[in-house]
Amino acid sequence: MHRPRPHVDIPALPLGARAPDTPQPSSSAYSIQVTPPPYDYTWDLDDSEPQSSGTMRPRTQSLYQSPQNPPSRTGSASVSGYMAFPEPQIYRSASATASQAQLGHRYSRSDIGPTASLRLQRDPSMTSFTTTASGAYYTNDSDGDFYASGSDSHGSNESGDELSQDLSHLSLQSDEGLRLFQTGELPDRDEEWYKLVSQEARDSLGKREVQRQSVIFEVFKAEREYVFDLEAVREVFINALRSANPPIIRESFLYKFINEVFGNLDQVVSHHQHMLAALFARQREQHPVVQSVSDIILDTALKEDFRSSYEVYIKNYPLAESRHRKELAQNQDYQTFVQSVSSDPRIRKRDLTTFLSRPVTRLPRLNLLLEQILKLTDEGHPDKEILPIILDILTSCIKSTQPGIEAAENKVKFWALCQSLVFQKGELIDMDLYADTRNLVRLAPVSRWNRTETGLSSWVDLSAALLDNYFILTNEETRPNGVIKRFLVSRPIPLTFLRLGSFTSPAENRREGLKLNPVYPFTIYHAFSKSRRYTLYVSTEAERRKWHTLFQEAIGLHRARQEANMYFEPHTLTDRFFSLPTAKVKGTKPTGRVSTAVPFVTGGRKFLAVGCFSGIYAGHWEEERFHKALPASNPTSIFAIETVANKPFHRFVVQHDSSLVSYSLDLLGRIGLGDSDTKTLTASLEKHDSSNVQFSRVVRIGKRVLIVYASKRLFQSTLDLHVLEADSSAGSVILSPKRSNTTPERYFRPYGDPGFVTKDAHDITALVKTIAIATSDRIVILDPTNLTRSAITFVPDFSDSASNATSASMTGLKKRLEGSKPLGLLRCSATELLVVYETMGCYVSRHGVPSRSGGYIRWECKAMSFASRGAHILLFSANFIEIRNALTGLLVQAIEGQDIRLLYSADDAILVAMRGEHDDEAGASEKIVDLQETAEIVGPRTASVQAPAMWDEWDM
Repeated sequence: MHRPRPHVDIPALPLGARAPDTPQPSSSAYSIQVTPPPYDYTWDLDDSEPQSSGTMRPRTQSLYQSPQNPPSRTGSASVSGYMAFPEPQIYRSASATASQAQLGHRYSRSDIGPTASLRLQRDPSMTSFTTTASGAYYTNDSDGDFYASGSDSHGSNESGDELSQDLSHLSLQSDEGLRLFQTGELPDRDEEWYKLVSQEARDSLGKREVQRQSVIFEVFKAEREYVFDLEAVREVFINALRSANPPIIRESFLYKFINEVFGNLDQVVSHHQHMLAALFARQREQHPVVQSVSDIILDTALKEDFRSSYEVYIKNYPLAESRHRKELAQNQDYQTFVQSVSSDPRIRKRDLTTFLSRPVTRLPRLNLLLEQILKLTDEGHPDKEILPIILDILTSCIKSTQPGIEAAENKVKFWALCQSLVFQKGELIDMDLYADTRNLVRLAPVSRWNRTETGLSSWVDLSAALLDNYFILTNEETRPNGVIKRFLVSRPIPLTFLRLGSFTSPAENRREGLKLNPVYPFTIYHAFSKSRRYTLYVSTEAERRKWHTLFQEAIGLHRARQEANMYFEPHTLTDRFFSLPTAKVKGTKPTGRVSTAVPFVTGGRKFLAVGCFSGIYAGHWEEERFHKALPASNPTSIFAIETVANKPFHRFVVQHDSSLVSYSLDLLGRIGLGDSDTKTLTASLEKHDSSNVQFSRVVRIGKRVLIVYASKRLFQSTLDLHVLEADSSAGSVILSPKRSNTTPERYFRPYGDPGFVTKDAHDITALVKTIAIATSDRIVILDPTNLTRSAITFVPDFSDSASNATSASMTGLKKRLEGSKPLGLLRCSATELLVVYETMGCYVSRHGVPSRSGGYIRWECKAMSFASRGAHILLFSANFIEIRNALTGLLVQAIEGQDIRLLYSADDAILVAMRGEHDDEAGASEKIVDLQETAEIVGPRTASVQAPAMWDEWDM
């Protein structure tokens, strides 16, 4: 009867331990030497104290250093005084081979001589006994012939001749029984030590030694069953899957499946096959009284690859079992295969999971057997020293795998959670669930007091899942087939935005039938959307404290990982010069709120121009010294055009008070250095439009640099759209000393005829050959080089949604976009663009038609503006900067601040203003930071093949 193996969590070896080289039974130099007691060291049956004359016996060596042809048992008995129990004569090991003539005769006392009066005595100090098969030896004294048991309880008092005669009655049938046991052919009822040993032998050993031999026999039996089971897995399951025709598992996935489910089983089997062979050899040599097996087990346990193979297998076991069950549920052929092989005699209708768990439970079970042997071993026996060492090694190995198996079990639960989640239809949520670092912190039931649409309230039981990056609330539903589905109650909250409320509120009562049960509330909320506030209830105060601790730890670890792995690092440019007026201000008047900024280079030096409430300032990059350049209050936009068609241009464009003007960029740089004044800069003024300019943008189309701006006329229902082109010849002429100063220089000229756009237009996004103008409800695509004849495209384009196969999802997307203000457009791949709205984004094709079945991404915050850099989109709200992967929508970083504003966005920099760190007599500081994109740190590659002469000079 084979009982199912319970699941045991396992973990490595004490530091400093090292396995010896694998020994060979007859040639290895490795051995264990233990000094036996003196020859005349005896215990009399009358419980007298042991006597010793001090004559020491030679050391006995272990099995692994025995000579190739040791003396026969009979020879040993006549020379050294040993007497052995009869040994199997059919399956004798090489170390015990002898001539048939020698095996056919046992020396009696008459053979040895009348003076060879021998006392049978236990040998208490040998780890391995290859020269004797008995736990006893004889001493030559005058007290007579007594058989001394190897335990505290003494056996019979029969003489050595009588004992030898009784034990010799063990015939070939006993040897045959041992052979049948080792090959697994013995009936289960006969697989006990006492069934293979005569009654006389058992009586002579005493109760304690009989128990010890029975446990040692269990070691042989358990190891044999274990190896047979693992070999059956390899032959019945693995080999059959590989050779199946037609294939049970698709060939492209077969290797991966076998690797995931069976892992490094072959390595584990190999170690135990070698150990079992050594154990069986020891059993054949020493049966029926096996002195010790500890040296064999120790040799195996000391091998580092033995322990590491177990560590690898055990840590992978939960994943292996999960993969097996998943394949059973999804693959009918695999299910049929598993059922069909259960009838194999080696499988005995056991489930594959039973076999997969065998290595997990093997070391703990072996530990239990060894502990029992240790308890039954007498003092002075070498097992008293060796067994504790083995137990320490195996226990350390088990403990070392514990964290790994817990992590794997947690990963299985996490995968089950991921597979059961049901998201709201249409919404695209990339939580990076299948990342290698993803972790399930806690999954537990909670309750919520929910108000229905009818105004009534009731208790709702939910399932709360805390991951290492999100918190999820779901409503569980078990389908008729047993499959669990978890429907999202609300959108998952990223830990970046998760905040903890009260965890100390008094308990409340929940009525369940006639009972009132106490429940303990705790509150969490979203940092940006304070309305997303959740009060959840658990059944005990301990549960609430546990949630609080886990929330704090998870949020702290998540924040630490974010800070250590930032995609964009804020680099402060200034946090002192610009400030806001407060009640603390004394003396110098603050500059006021920063509204725009632009970096520029002139004269080989980098500068920063900043527009704020009190005007426009210029200063050297990363310095707190700024000089006021223009009195233009609260400029809407400022631009620096340094080159046109690869020629120097150097103009500074300003949109201020509904007018559009430009100045010399070189003179602005001189003011930033303090080498010029405002009057000089004002003299370089060129006015472009003063007719109520609403918004403007500098775009580059090919080699052209254009200023696209919209202006509004009185009583007009639309906005006029104008384009100015930068004249590259003007920029080069101004540098010529021959140029006359009598003729005013024109740096910009009108380009084409004006167009128009709806009056609710508010911003422009530059594309490759076109521009995208954001209006209140959609985006208009135009060609700025030909506004009057440009083909107009509206994005998103829902014109074909009625005839589209996904018309329902398109209709749903259209409805969701209603009332959300578009901000612009960005290209996220060769075939897709992302339309950015205040609260969400959706993907469209190159023709403006929604893609991805009308799916959409919802932002965590309401964005006021956005920027793109590489593969990422940055969304700016009042208190957060969301950084997401533009292609998937994955939230990769969030930067928190106060009163955040996007000042400038281009390939060279992304400048952001926010409330600074200082609030003193100079006012509340305004901080300007540069969001610098980071790069992944890649370790240096080491050359796989070194140059031959690399170490020549070192004579290596």
